[in-house]
Amino acid sequence: MKVTTTTARLGLLGLAVALSACSVIEESKIDYKSAKKASTLEVPPDLTQLTKDTRYSAAPDRSISAVALQAGQAQVPTIERAAPLQVGDVQIMRDGDKRWLVVDRPADQLWEPTREFWIDHGFNLSQEKADLGIIETDWAENRAKLPQDIIRSALGKVFDSLYSTSERDRFRTRLERRTDGKTEIYVTHRGMEEVYSNSNKDSTIWQPRAADPELETEFLRRLMIKLGTTEEQSRALVAADKNQTAPAIASGQVATINGLPAVQLAEPFDRAWRRVGVALDRTGFTVEDRDRSKGLYFVRYVAPNPESETKKGFFSGMFGSKAENKPSKYQIAVRSEGSQTQVTVLDDKGQPETTQAAQRIVRVIADDLK
Repeated sequence: MKVTTTTARLGLLGLAVALSACSVIEESKIDYKSAKKASTLEVPPDLTQLTKDTRYSAAPDRSISAVALQAGQAQVPTIERAAPLQVGDVQIMRDGDKRWLVVDRPADQLWEPTREFWIDHGFNLSQEKADLGIIETDWAENRAKLPQDIIRSALGKVFDSLYSTSERDRFRTRLERRTDGKTEIYVTHRGMEEVYSNSNKDSTIWQPRAADPELETEFLRRLMIKLGTTEEQSRALVAADKNQTAPAIASGQVATINGLPAVQLAEPFDRAWRRVGVALDRTGFTVEDRDRSKGLYFVRYVAPNPESETKKGFFSGMFGSKAENKPSKYQIAVRSEGSQTQVTVLDDKGQPETTQAAQRIVRVIADDLK
């Protein structure tokens, strides 16, 4: 009888631990652990940060490399609401499934708190460009998605490396200056997932998965707290925003203009410029500079190699491959006439791009703008 009682108590204790772990995962769906910088084994292949190019780096005698930032970003139209969704100097805005913050402070005052925010959430930073207002995290996994069973609860901290999800996430934060002294803050998500490469399920590959707007919104909400709002205020702002109906947005349509591939948007320049910038962030282009006055994004792009992707596994990315394509430089031109905007691809010298890469880039942008 004594043994039975002890066993029952242990069983109840185990159940309590398991239920406690479940309650923790329900309360917080985010618990990121970034891949260690000392090893690239946990970084999905073909999506590591490209070698830095100094062509668009800031010159020593200027603090901002982008001409648009030097001149100050023009204030863009915002979605009309019955009342501003704002607490203090922090306001949340929405356009379709995309949200961003408008903060009544200069970008210089927001840079360090934003940088600390990502580090506090368990991320390593792979890119920090104060001149462009860009912070990008390393690839990381959300440990909150791991099964919180009693065995892992007891041994997880000792054998933590044995547990891993099949997903990796990366986030980019962009701080845009405005002429009225305010700053717009965008957070964009990129995801990868590990899937079986054949029906035998004896090997896996990493492939992109869709951006998660709700995850972007959650990090914006948490960033509000870093910038001075309370937990309750941030949740109230997001809830109020979700309860309001946002106007429909125009889909990007692939078209041929003067014999060249393009994306057509039934929107004016200000809105199209913002949406294209978010699309470039979400789809993994390396944005090296931007000139809003000319409607240009200066980017680098690595064209996918399907044959290489199907043959390479998770670990092979660190060794490189002759089959991998090299990054190329392009300019993404956003040009508008009235309420219509065209997005085209130029080469690094500003001439129309005539290769198949232009068609691929146009389609990638159009797919995100749907």
